[in-house]
Amino acid sequence: MTDPALAIEVRDLGVRFRRNRRGRRSIKDLFSDSTRRSAPNEFWALREVSFAVKPGESIGVVGRNGQGKSTLLKLVAGVLLPDEGRVTVHGGVAPLIEITGGFVGDLTVRENVRLTAGLHGMSRAEVARRFDGIIEFAEIENFVDMPYKHLSNGMKVRLAFSVVSQLDEPVLLVDEVLAVGDKAFREKCYKRIDELLTEGRTLFFVSHNEKDLRRFCTRGLYLDKGRLALDAPLAEVLDRYNADYNAG
Repeated sequence: MTDPALAIEVRDLGVRFRRNRRGRRSIKDLFSDSTRRSAPNEFWALREVSFAVKPGESIGVVGRNGQGKSTLLKLVAGVLLPDEGRVTVHGGVAPLIEITGGFVGDLTVRENVRLTAGLHGMSRAEVARRFDGIIEFAEIENFVDMPYKHLSNGMKVRLAFSVVSQLDEPVLLVDEVLAVGDKAFREKCYKRIDELLTEGRTLFFVSHNEKDLRRFCTRGLYLDKGRLALDAPLAEVLDRYNADYNAG
């Protein structure tokens, strides 16, 4: 049974990947009990991860590179499916992960906003109502009829953040997106996230920037070797993570 009073429930979560294409399992193997055992060329990116998030909580996810942080966000977003356990999200998500994915290079900025916002669940009326605000926030008013592929990388990131941050979904997933862009635009992003948190959104935030984590988050999840090493107040999690990092 799931608890509708929670925003996110994660129970015994596990996902594995192949290191290479050798030794691929057959279709028969996919339905056998042996699939719980890893083949030699597979590894578990996450294993036996469990936690629950209440609506309005701000969660900072920390850990070294390759410990499963981004994989966890993709599972919460529904981009990946687990091999073990389950993820339940009560309400939709606004995913700021792999942020420029889904945009089409040959379409114009205008067409991409309509397409991407629509794929995220905005109605045509909502897109029309919010279009000017999206473009203004992204600071690309003079480029709306230019093919998307001709935008600079910074402009693409600004546009993607602007679209996703306009979604009304209750859960916001952020994966290192604030590390991209100039200082002025990052501050705009900070203020926008502050506004969303004031509205009672639930935040899942992956970052290596301790200052950003302390700004937005009150609780932390520390992932180490694909497992949940600590779930505690953010300050305690950062102390543990920094101690482990300094110890080598």
